[in-house]
Amino acid sequence: MLTSDFNFELPDELIAQQPPAERGGSRLMVVDREREAVQHRRFAELPSLLRSGDLLVVNDTRVFPARLIGHRLPGGGAAECFLIRPSGEPDKWIALVHPGQRLREGARMVFGAGRAGGAGGTLHGEIVGRHFHGRRTVRLWTEDGSPVRDTLDAIGHVPLPPYIKRPDADTDRDRYQTVYARERGSIAAPTAGLHFTPAILEKLAAAGVERISITLHVGYGTFQPIRVDRIEEHEMEPEHYEVSVEAAAALSRAKREHRRIIAVGTTSTRTLESLAIGDDGEVRAGAGETALFIRPGHTFQLVSGLLTNFHLPQSSLLMLVSALAGRERTLAAYREAVAERYRFYSYGDAMLIL
Repeated sequence: MLTSDFNFELPDELIAQQPPAERGGSRLMVVDREREAVQHRRFAELPSLLRSGDLLVVNDTRVFPARLIGHRLPGGGAAECFLIRPSGEPDKWIALVHPGQRLREGARMVFGAGRAGGAGGTLHGEIVGRHFHGRRTVRLWTEDGSPVRDTLDAIGHVPLPPYIKRPDADTDRDRYQTVYARERGSIAAPTAGLHFTPAILEKLAAAGVERISITLHVGYGTFQPIRVDRIEEHEMEPEHYEVSVEAAAALSRAKREHRRIIAVGTTSTRTLESLAIGDDGEVRAGAGETALFIRPGHTFQLVSGLLTNFHLPQSSLLMLVSALAGRERTLAAYREAVAERYRFYSYGDAMLIL
């Protein structure tokens, strides 16, 4: 299939720049595949749209402040460092840096003045390796030897997606995080989960909806555009996932009892569809990396429903949705969402596919 087969027209004003006034206050488009019907609801109605016995799977990854803003040494020119993932060595990261032309091996930077007048400490950085696609290995340290992680959490910026055309604010530290986030490690939020509130989760439990948590640390691939004409040639970047024994047992029970397994977000979907299932039909727990690219033609082994936001044209996330709902049905739903003035992307409204 062609990447251009997944294009649609989206007015810029529908790209949400701020979260809704209240968490859980978003709209919800419900796509019923069996009835070939679309409903326009509110996210707070979700407990009445699911049924007792459904298994809801959420991604409990936690976003960390991966953007560092500071200046170069010597000279004082502006410098920015976007930490993509740990390199495997202590306090060394694979990162994107700006300005890349001037930050070669040996270049040094200092970060700390970007938040609250520099309160929270100072981080030093040095470029110690160069890689393809403008990436660098960056070594970070503190002057007093205190933990890099603590200073990073204090002075780092929330890594808002590039289509949000404003600086991050202190409120983003809460709103660009799910209420059930636990495991630190993502540079982007699993945004379908941003809609949930403790009250909505309580109502789902009262309605008999079971919930489990898995972990996939969202990496740079979530922003990565598809640069090939044919989608089959696209390669996803690996992302780390973990599924506990308890979560795997719950998935096995739901599968055995023919109950619906509804993934919250594309990250949960990719994790579930990456899991091994034994000859006995039991889902295997474990941890590892997945580079699974779900596109039309994929045979789903676990996921039967999906709660997700509205995604970029020609993106791997839109292709994943199309794999579950069908390309024509998905694009028709997106055209209707545009006509109905839904809010798009990370801080936008949601879609439920059943």
